[in-house]
Amino acid sequence: MQSILTRISAAAWTAVLLVALAAGWARAEVATECLSEDWERRIAGCTAIIESPSATATERSEAYAMRALALSLKGQYESAIHDYDDAIRLLPNFAVALNNRAWAYFKWGRPQRGLSDVEKSLLLNPLSEHTWDTRAHIRQTMGNFAGAFADYEQAVNLGGERMVKLYQCGLASAGLYSGRMDGYYTDEVRSALKTCAYNKTCDPLPADEECRDPTS
Repeated sequence: MQSILTRISAAAWTAVLLVALAAGWARAEVATECLSEDWERRIAGCTAIIESPSATATERSEAYAMRALALSLKGQYESAIHDYDDAIRLLPNFAVALNNRAWAYFKWGRPQRGLSDVEKSLLLNPLSEHTWDTRAHIRQTMGNFAGAFADYEQAVNLGGERMVKLYQCGLASAGLYSGRMDGYYTDEVRSALKTCAYNKTCDPLPADEECRDPTS
């Protein structure tokens, strides 16, 4: 199942992209479609921007990244990565696209290929809890359990209550946590997160539909 993380990564920069895309467009609804929660509408809207001769390099890069996100959410990771490639080619220091390409590689079963992306993204924006979480997942899969746990804790430090609630819900789904979904990083939550981080097959993030109420 698709992790909630990718959707949250989009939400963190949707407002910025909407302003950037709409500012140069006479038909602002096209930019809005590129940010739609309906993945097919998003793909169509972003494609229109990508194919427009009047789109700037920044606008095309952002449209590629948003279309890639929709493809990733549909499980089409290889196609998503191709779009992220184009987004990053146009804007080499696009931190969110670098993180999301790393996440797509992770979801596609090629975590090592995403490691350099996520580490560059962290250099560009060390305050993104989602990027620390991405590297935690990659490190965990590669067997660097101590590093993974340290990264999960950094995600907690930066993400606060909402990130803790995500982990509480995911850890509960994994059978490692039975407490309240209250966003408090207690010793019980920390112990459960550490147990999960030291297991290659454990994911502290829940599926999207399992945590809408606790994290809303």
